[in-house]
Amino acid sequence: MIDRIWFGHSRLYLLLLPFSWLYGLITWLIRLSYRSGLRVAWRSPVPIVVVGNLTVGGNGKTPIVIWLVEQLKKRGLQVGVVSRGYCGKSGKYPLILSHHTQPEEAGDEPVVIFQRTGVPVAVAPKRKEAISALLKKHPLDLLIADDGLQHYALKRDFELVVIDGIRRFGNACLLPAGPMRENITRLHSVDAIIINGGEAQKEEILMQLRPSQAVNLVTGEKKPVEELISVIAMAGIGHPDRFFMMLAQLGVNIIKTQIFSDHQHYTLSTLLPLAKKTQSLCMTEKDAVKCKAFAQPNWWYLPVSADFPFVQSQKLLASIEALCHRIY
Repeated sequence: MIDRIWFGHSRLYLLLLPFSWLYGLITWLIRLSYRSGLRVAWRSPVPIVVVGNLTVGGNGKTPIVIWLVEQLKKRGLQVGVVSRGYCGKSGKYPLILSHHTQPEEAGDEPVVIFQRTGVPVAVAPKRKEAISALLKKHPLDLLIADDGLQHYALKRDFELVVIDGIRRFGNACLLPAGPMRENITRLHSVDAIIINGGEAQKEEILMQLRPSQAVNLVTGEKKPVEELISVIAMAGIGHPDRFFMMLAQLGVNIIKTQIFSDHQHYTLSTLLPLAKKTQSLCMTEKDAVKCKAFAQPNWWYLPVSADFPFVQSQKLLASIEALCHRIY
């Protein structure tokens, strides 16, 4: 229903517009309080790159964070990642991730980033606390904030906005009438705009998600995903249809699709009935980190990686690397 209101042609959004105006006023007052000096944003001792979005839902931020970390590491930089840890409930904050950290504690996306990159990752509702905790333990050159575009309590040196290239901004209304966290004009003040799929417009950088081989959750075996038999595809992400379309384009024999809510908590009793032993249950990597403790031999996940045009990507990386040479 909500997707039809935000991204379809339903006029039900008109009923929600008064609440959107109120939301817009509140967010404008928050920004104004920092601009006017009524509130003071905290400056990190090392550069901060924010990877965020203007809309609610999965736009592809996590693969971009992973790509940035890996590319900046190749340039010799010591990089860390901080996040709010959405849907994670830790006994205390800040929480610095380890190989024993569960998605229930830190949130699924920080766990994926930590497992894929191996760099220091910390979560806390107040990013200042996460940053301070990491810097006490690690000599870092730069920090990437996964999400946090609207977290104005934290000064940032570079803002990168990710946009779903197919759905873009829907009806362009603010929450709850539309998917927007901030007005589209906010794009005028960011440093880079990345489009996930679709067609890039002027000043936008096109990014494609490239799948690798499917990975078995129990054994770690890898194989081309199209070789999986009788696939039941499931996804608990912001835009599950993107995952299902990717599988179909790869020639996967999909028998059934199952959609869960974003950041869904899974149990064995929830997933076991989905696929028989003669079938393959295929999920996203974000789903997989929450299922490894009770995974079955016929469960697989499909990792994806961000892919950029070479010239634009090198220009973007050079701009970010240059931040480390500034004098604070």
